[in-house]
Amino acid sequence: VESRGLGDVYKRQFFFTSCAKVFFTLGFIGITMPSFLLVIAVLSVLYIYYQRYYVGTSRDLKRIVNVSRSPIFAHLQESLSGYETVRAYQQQPRFQFLHLTNLESNLKSLYIFRSINRWLSVRLQFIGSIIIFTTASLAITNHLSSGMAGLLISFALQITGSLNWIVRMTVEVETNIVSVERIMEYCELKSEAEEIIEPRPPKVWPSHGSVKFENISAKYRENLDLVLKNVSLDIKPREKVGIVGRTGAGKSSLMSTIFRLIEPTDGKIFIDGLDIGKIGLHDLRSNLAIIPQDSQSFEGTVRQNLDPLELHTDEELW
Repeated sequence: VESRGLGDVYKRQFFFTSCAKVFFTLGFIGITMPSFLLVIAVLSVLYIYYQRYYVGTSRDLKRIVNVSRSPIFAHLQESLSGYETVRAYQQQPRFQFLHLTNLESNLKSLYIFRSINRWLSVRLQFIGSIIIFTTASLAITNHLSSGMAGLLISFALQITGSLNWIVRMTVEVETNIVSVERIMEYCELKSEAEEIIEPRPPKVWPSHGSVKFENISAKYRENLDLVLKNVSLDIKPREKVGIVGRTGAGKSSLMSTIFRLIEPTDGKIFIDGLDIGKIGLHDLRSNLAIIPQDSQSFEGTVRQNLDPLELHTDEELW
């Protein structure tokens, strides 16, 4: 962290140094050869055009690079956490394939990001070459002394690197702000309902197990279509009900509404006659159980997986 901080300080110092160098160099050449200012005015328009064109593209590509990098770290963390299971079931080739697939996706976007960087560099160097050529030509045309001509040309030679650095630093600010943008997205995520809402349900709730849907409609986001539309059903206590349907029919979505993973846009759900929309999420979810399609096990013993909150005795678990 300390070395990175020193690097940022160095970049800021070099950026302001480059700005001052370019300003005074162009000013000195312009005072010596006033016609040079006309050329600079034309090149400035071209320079700003390339910079703005590059900023928009690099910012979006930087966002893609950051997004495609997240699956790499997530998969690495999963592999390290469960490497014993992976080796026990001889799934190393599959995990290696997934890792290489994530890397390939990230490297594709990173390659394009580096390529447009080179695209900008070539054009900035071309502008710098025009400045050097113009300075040399005007020095000859104005019949300047050899000492003064050499001084102006040596100043012009230093502009190319400074111009490249100025553009890169101004663009880097906008591309790195993508990281702040992603943090803001997480900060602005809509939070779930309250965990505890008074009055709380009875301690023995639910005691019977009746489930009733009344015209339930739900969707995963505001701008998406409904995944459930006017669903009504009445499941009696101890009754076993099978819900069948093709992929995307809404079977998992139906279970998500019971746990309030997605909130219904319309209708109500009653469990043992109690509207689950009026109780806290802690009271609701702690009294329900689900076996997901993809089974998960936590690090620890079988007992800790069965009773993570340690609320029951060994005899009750058996």
